[in-house]
Amino acid sequence: MLPAFPIPLQPWLLNKSLKVDAMRKLNTVIIISICLVHFSCKKSSSGDGPVPTPAPPVPFNLLSSSLNNQPAAATTYNVNHTPVIQLNFSGKIDKNTVGGAVNFSSANGAVGYTTSYANNDSSLLIQPSVKLNPITNYNFTLSTALKSSTGIAVTAGTNFKFLTHIDSSDKFPLITDTALVQLVQQQTFKYFWDFGHPISGLARERNTSGDLVTSGGSGFGVMAIITGIHRGFITKGQGLARLQTMVSFLKNTAQRFHGAYPHWLNGATGVVIPFSAKDNGADLVETSYLIQGLLCARQYFNSSDPTEVALRNDINSISNSVEWSWFRKSNENVLYWHWSPNFAWDMNVQIRGWNESLITYVLAASSPAFSIPKVVYDNGWAGNGAMRNNAIYYGYQLPLGPNLGGPLFFAHYSFLGINPFSLTDAYANYGTQNTNHTKINYEYCKVNPKGWYGYSDQCWGLTASDIPGGYSASSPTNDLGVIAPTAALSSFPYTPAESMKALKFFYYKLGDKLWGEYGFKDAFKLSDPWFADSYLAIDQGPIVVMMENYRSGLLWNLFMSCPEVKTGMTGLGFQSPHL
Repeated sequence: MLPAFPIPLQPWLLNKSLKVDAMRKLNTVIIISICLVHFSCKKSSSGDGPVPTPAPPVPFNLLSSSLNNQPAAATTYNVNHTPVIQLNFSGKIDKNTVGGAVNFSSANGAVGYTTSYANNDSSLLIQPSVKLNPITNYNFTLSTALKSSTGIAVTAGTNFKFLTHIDSSDKFPLITDTALVQLVQQQTFKYFWDFGHPISGLARERNTSGDLVTSGGSGFGVMAIITGIHRGFITKGQGLARLQTMVSFLKNTAQRFHGAYPHWLNGATGVVIPFSAKDNGADLVETSYLIQGLLCARQYFNSSDPTEVALRNDINSISNSVEWSWFRKSNENVLYWHWSPNFAWDMNVQIRGWNESLITYVLAASSPAFSIPKVVYDNGWAGNGAMRNNAIYYGYQLPLGPNLGGPLFFAHYSFLGINPFSLTDAYANYGTQNTNHTKINYEYCKVNPKGWYGYSDQCWGLTASDIPGGYSASSPTNDLGVIAPTAALSSFPYTPAESMKALKFFYYKLGDKLWGEYGFKDAFKLSDPWFADSYLAIDQGPIVVMMENYRSGLLWNLFMSCPEVKTGMTGLGFQSPHL
């Protein structure tokens, strides 16, 4: 410590006591200041004090992301084709890092985009450089490769998906409703005419089946050919020649088991193709669809022309040889679906209602030689009333069947030939059954309780069809988001207004994706865009036939005019003005 030293006073201050006191105080301040300087220098030079910590860098955060001024969700539906993505950050963006941090793509690859900035370069705006495709999923990702202008990486990125909306423009020129129905019938008919097997003439299971043909689908195809003649798509002579080929193959070449056909056949050799491991023999339900179609052809070709007489005789031979009653197994009061030459009754599937198999019991009761009594129908098919439902769904009472009605093919396959209107028995009014079943399906899709994108009063119809990666019987209790055009279009007799709405939507709005060589492709899903590239005989056939029944009742009139059918249905307790 430095010694204090006095500051000499000037003579003129000696007698000034106030100033003397002031000088003393100044003296003291100077001494303290010198001591502080000395102490400070000594402490600094020793190096044992704390070093100041530098301030931490300011984090660079993504504050929000939006799509068309709405918060970006994990998945957003119904987005326009020129969307704006905005990302807001806590600081300025290093523009040179944007390209490496942004990924904008669809299943078809990267999407070109333009960038712009706002809010003093703390907001990034991204727009596609071209109009996006309709009904397409797009993915947007921002990674942590994005940096601020001070070189700090963003703390977290973001990822979201969006689906662009349907292109609402008409894909084809507008035509009258009648012309549109006719066009759909004609294009769908081509599946059975142009794509029929070249040797047997039978219907291939699907458009990728090669030699594999289907017995039930061929029955639907026979009815489609009759419709084609009636509508002038082919001549009667052409149709007769094709049916001669089909009937000859079925009578003389195709394998049968107690008169019944397998589900699948080789269209060139007639040998059974197993539908599953033990399903390599008779399929009684598929056989009934085939016989339903053949009986319509027998009634249609009713002239005395020798060729038509021969065709009728061959059809009678095929129909009368089906041993319907043998499929009661051990004389049980129920029919069995399958029988195998290797596995006998191992599949053990009883044909019980309510489902697509009413026609099987009707034909079994109608057989001249192998008829079943009414007790088999009441106990086996109807379960002595167990098939009744009578619950109300969406305001419609459902007389029969499962919760919410089941898939719509229940209202189609048996009723390609059986006219349900004014048809009653102890269990139901079948016009009411099928109409209400269809309206429940329609209302369910309109209400859309599972929230599938695209369902509406124009886009509806749940039934069995292809689905992404497989096949399923869609219904309100098995709703996978997949719409099958056959569901609504084959329902024209039951819901003409609702079916026409669906037809126009499928054709005009989705036609660029859904309309093809053989009419409408099998199915589609809009919520995760998928359009089948397949056509199935059992889905195409009902479209042609039920549209014709709606227009003229042609196939209903033919089938219900069969004398044995009148006898069989009356014996089961049915009443109808058509019997």
